[in-house]
This record gives sequence, C-alpha cells and structure tokens, in this order.
Amino acid sequence: MRKRGFEIAKGFENQNIHLPIRKTKFSAGYDIEAACDCVIEPFHAGMKPTLVKTGLKAYMQEDEFLMLCNRSSNPSKKGLVLANGVGIIDADYYGNVENDGAMMFAFYNMKSEPVVIKKGDAIGQAIFMKYGICDDDDAQGERVGGFGSTGN
Repeated sequence: MRKRGFEIAKGFENQNIHLPIRKTKFSAGYDIEAACDCVIEPFHAGMKPTLVKTGLKAYMQEDEFLMLCNRSSNPSKKGLVLANGVGIIDADYYGNVENDGAMMFAFYNMKSEPVVIKKGDAIGQAIFMKYGICDDDDAQGERVGGFGSTGN
C-alpha cells in the first residue's frame, strides 16, 4: 500500500520534472523545483501573487496534509515571500478533476526589481504532516475543484 509521495501532474509528463528529494537524512522538507521559467514582478498594492508551477502532485493518507514552505533564503536573497504564509495541500486535492492536483507556490516579490525563476530552480520545500480533528467534527463535503476551491 502506498502511503505518501510525489508524482508528475498531468500536462507535465514529458517536461523533465524532477521528483522532490530530501538533501540530508534529518531534513523535514522535500526540496521543490519550478516546472518552468517565470518572472515575479515587484509587489504593488492590489496585485495578485505570482503562481509558480511545480508540475507535481502529492498523495498521502486521509489524516495528512502537505505543507508548502518558502526556502529560508528566498526572502533575504530574492525578496520572495509566500502570499499565504504557508501553503496547505489536502489529501483530497490529489487527482482532482480541475487540475489533477498540480501544486503551485504563490509568491510576492518584495524587491524593487523583477525576480527571474528558471525551470529547475529550488523554490520551496514540502513537509508531510498529520492532523487531528475535533470530537464534534462532522465534515461531509466533497472536493469539487482545484486550487482555492474549498472556499467556494
């Protein structure tokens, strides 16, 4: 039985996407790379974050989620911060009909010049986590979409 892991998302099969790895035996996070080149423009009030594609999807147990975190060097070296602070990939995001569960990092650029991300650049890390639910929890909803769909 598969427990957790990464796969290439639909539409990225022949694009030389690397599956994430941990660099050391005590690393919590799997290093994630950009799936394509992109430019992140300097932040200005009212702008939407730039979504950087990973070309990846993740499968996990029902009581787990995948936490997407910024690289520790991104804010100081590149001025990149995650728009949502931390990204959460729910177990039922995997394989959804809207985008197959393809993961993206939502970045703002706090520097005054554009930041160029190249395909294969390390952009963040992903950590599998367990979670608990309240005694009186009765969630019955079913996922019907992809990125940002649970708030609709």
